[in-house]
Amino acid sequence: MDRVRQWARGAYERVLELELSGTPSHVAVIQDGNRRYARQQGDDATDGHRAGAETTEQVLEWCRETGVDELTLYTFSTENFERPEEENEALFDLLCEKLREFADADRVHDSGVRIRAIGETGKLPERVREAVDYAERRTAGYDNLQLNIALAYGGRAELLSAARDVTREVDGGDLDPDDIDVRTVERRLYEGPTRDVDLIVRTGGDERTSNFLPWHANGNEAAVYFCTPYWPEFRKVDFLRAIRTYEHREESWRKTRARRALALVRALGGAEVGDARRVLRRFKDALPSAEREALEAEGDTEFERPAD
Repeated sequence: MDRVRQWARGAYERVLELELSGTPSHVAVIQDGNRRYARQQGDDATDGHRAGAETTEQVLEWCRETGVDELTLYTFSTENFERPEEENEALFDLLCEKLREFADADRVHDSGVRIRAIGETGKLPERVREAVDYAERRTAGYDNLQLNIALAYGGRAELLSAARDVTREVDGGDLDPDDIDVRTVERRLYEGPTRDVDLIVRTGGDERTSNFLPWHANGNEAAVYFCTPYWPEFRKVDFLRAIRTYEHREESWRKTRARRALALVRALGGAEVGDARRVLRRFKDALPSAEREALEAEGDTEFERPAD
């Protein structure tokens, strides 16, 4: 029966792979359920974290296979400091071990994986900071796949820190309030992610994003995939389902934006459809690229037909 299940799972994976036509550039993962998995197995929490680390290695390989450019893992939040000290100390030991192991692994160097840590890493024990520095130095020259490890990370804290930095510069006369834009804030976020998040994956059954990358994900209207397996149980079929969710979300998003653009043009001054098409053609090139692509994709609609 195990062989039959493995065969069926492999066949389903191949079907999913054939169905996929696009890949998210940046995937962010909330690795939830390590401790619950350990309790279910009758093990200590540390055993669950170690099993989860094995899943992380597999996900890196799946990202390489499917062409994902950037992967961010929610590994240790600011709230996690409130967990029992002995559990955190064991987790810190595991982080040190895995960071150094990844940094020295041939598969990491062969695949050109760059490792970065994001978050308030200064709050971490010295041995973890040293392991982070080692991993970042060893992989600094790579750019095929960027792996961001979120450590001592909290999305609200990140945004508050950026807001305080902007406020100080305005108060000091170094920044004109009229010059504040998206790039002003982005330059003051934690160094690490280089792209907006396209897809958030959360394991473990909870349907919330838990203060994770709010600027990079919410601003980009990222797709979200919630699944019930605990992180150590997360399989390639779950990963492919998540990408399928992203594809469906992307298609729906483009259509929605195109419809909004048409509704806006039609509403201008009560213009007739013919006038609306002429107005649309006049300012279409000024729209964000996503909206232009959505309009051009619907080449059989009135957007592309000559005005009456």
